[in-house]
Amino acid sequence: MLRSVNVGNRSLSDYHSIISRELMSEIRELAEKLKGKRVCHISATSFGGGVAEIMYCLVPLMNDVGLEADWLVMFGQDEFFNVTKAMHNTLQGDPREITVDEKAIYERYNVLNAGGLTGEYDYVIIHDPQPAAMKAHSQLNGDAKWIWRCHIDVSTPNPDVLDWVMSYVEDYDLSVFHMAEYIPPGNRAPDPVIMPPAIDALAPKNMALSAEDAEYIVNQFGLDTEKPMLLQVSRFDPWKDPLGVIDAYRIVKKKYPDVQLALIGSMATDDPEGVEYYQRTVDHAAGDTDVYILSNLDNVGGVEVNAFQTHADVVLQKSIKEGFGLTVTESLWKGRPTVAGNVGGIPLQILDGETGYLVSSSEEAAARILDILDDPEAAKAMARRGKQHVRHDFLTPRLLRDWLGIFDRLS
Repeated sequence: MLRSVNVGNRSLSDYHSIISRELMSEIRELAEKLKGKRVCHISATSFGGGVAEIMYCLVPLMNDVGLEADWLVMFGQDEFFNVTKAMHNTLQGDPREITVDEKAIYERYNVLNAGGLTGEYDYVIIHDPQPAAMKAHSQLNGDAKWIWRCHIDVSTPNPDVLDWVMSYVEDYDLSVFHMAEYIPPGNRAPDPVIMPPAIDALAPKNMALSAEDAEYIVNQFGLDTEKPMLLQVSRFDPWKDPLGVIDAYRIVKKKYPDVQLALIGSMATDDPEGVEYYQRTVDHAAGDTDVYILSNLDNVGGVEVNAFQTHADVVLQKSIKEGFGLTVTESLWKGRPTVAGNVGGIPLQILDGETGYLVSSSEEAAARILDILDDPEAAKAMARRGKQHVRHDFLTPRLLRDWLGIFDRLS
């Protein structure tokens, strides 16, 4: 039942003008030792969210340097994704329990998908909790090394749900987390490794876009490109706090009455709550004609997101909980002044006052937005520092090197 994702082709040489010679040499040396190794990535969805975006670049780059890499996506129906969304929330601290019936649904779909995992692999990488039980039911050759790649913050989980998930993960060969702080309590994660994620600088969502082209695209969605624009790009999810973004916008609007707000999100197949929270966001905007709430259902794709980020006067990511926050990475890469929640992996990217601003409330967010609008030259200098920070630490070739290092370690 697993579905193979067609990722196309990428060449590491395309990044030679973006990354350092030292990094390029490290990748080539590691890849030479691993040539021909077979890699399988398994995730819950092929679009919507940072994991899918990473895969569309990382997998073809693995192939380009000499590995044989596949990306497979689970089969699941609403009943499965309703359970895994609840798992996601409880692993981030929601106190609700996962019921016996819900666990049975989760197990049934993992068994079903494990039966479709065939062939021979040297490394199997399981992304997040959705497919975590597949190893327990897989018939793959015993030589395969299994890696659990956790993209969420499980530092303060519902302990019962964590115990249940870790009962599947404990038998893996290695686990990977964004930050040391995300390793779950109790030291139950097998051989944990720290590896922050990254963005693809050459993807349509992040490639260089002229100011004129960005303005043209933004204008097609009805915004006035002559007026200041605030932007948040994220799923419609309570952890991303789009309602709090609207509250901050309303404070800013008292001083800058012509300011506009764009909230852009994607509806993902593994996020059944997205539609409900989208409607809550629309209701909270209360018909304000200067608030634009858009999604992939409005034909907003990678290029359109790029245009909005390139054009925005201020980009926000007012998260309450966050795995890493790749939308922050994207806005910094485009040299935009950025205001984001002081949570998760965001402080790795935003050094407060140096590469952007960190905030913990709508009031703080509004104050920092006003600082940016009041002094645009200082904001531009801060944004330039943010772009260089991303260039050094958070682009996909660095992520490729880190994965090659893990494979080399497990060989």
